Amino acid sequence: MKRLIVLLLVFSIISPSIVSASSDEQAKLYERRMELYKKFETITHIPWYYLAAIDQYERNLRYSRKDLPKPEGAIGIHFSKEEWSGPLNPVQEDTSPSTISIFGGVGQDGNGDGTANRLDDEDVLYTMAQYIQSYGTDHDNIKIALWDYYQRDKTIDLILGHMKIYKHFGTLDLDKHAFPVPLRSNHSYKNTWGDRRGWGGLRIHEGTDIFAGYGVPVRATTYGIVEIKGWNRFGGWRIGIRDLNNTYHYYAHLNGFAKGIEVGQIVEPGMIIGSVGSSGYGPPGTAGKFPPHLHYGMYKDNGYSEWSFDPYPHLRAWAREERNRK
Repeated sequence: MKRLIVLLLVFSIISPSIVSASSDEQAKLYERRMELYKKFETITHIPWYYLAAIDQYERNLRYSRKDLPKPEGAIGIHFSKEEWSGPLNPVQEDTSPSTISIFGGVGQDGNGDGTANRLDDEDVLYTMAQYIQSYGTDHDNIKIALWDYYQRDKTIDLILGHMKIYKHFGTLDLDKHAFPVPLRSNHSYKNTWGDRRGWGGLRIHEGTDIFAGYGVPVRATTYGIVEIKGWNRFGGWRIGIRDLNNTYHYYAHLNGFAKGIEVGQIVEPGMIIGSVGSSGYGPPGTAGKFPPHLHYGMYKDNGYSEWSFDPYPHLRAWAREERNRK
């Protein structure tokens, strides 16, 4: 028993420093990224929040796909060897700007050291910024540049959404989360992702049900943009919010929406977006076919498609995070 008490005391002493160290490292990483965005904003006149949005989108792809290497530096933008050095270049990891140019590669020297290294943060960000700049520096031309580069409407929407969030808050430090309903409210939930569901045809349950009384406030869990709002035959009154991790957060069976919530609106953790209800499974206005609860789902976009994943571990973590803040 004494040993346990000692261990607890030791942990209580060292754990804040561990958390602080981790927070300090993250703060330094954000500071470094912002320095790079601002540097190349000055050079290319591409506003920093566009560069941050592209970088964040690509970083998310690299974490969600197995065919892309995980990011190692501060910048997450990825160029393949063929893109960077040129498809016919015999030197796959060429760092010479002159020969890269001869073979049609995109790689450029962004820090003036005479080399174009596709693993160097400054070279990578400068190369992307120069590509965007070749189309123009206003919003419409940047949008055209993004389309020509990615050729996917959804990708353009995600990047421009990220841009709006960064521009609105003026910072990269947007990692805070909140639980979907007030922690002090009378609610309950368990892991129901993947369970069988029969309404509207046999399928799996793509979310976690949080049971609470009618009218309990429903809150945004993350920084993001309202992507959809309205009625769905199965989900009833529902809202969809896209965050900076390319993740779509789906809130269904609402009793109603918070005043002023509209598609395209920027939200932040804890912001009230609606209330718990039992709407759905019928034409607009249908309700009461099941106990009031919030269906909370999460979907990841990987640049090709979107799929559901289990929100339960995230909900548990966000509840702990919110309690710790208080």
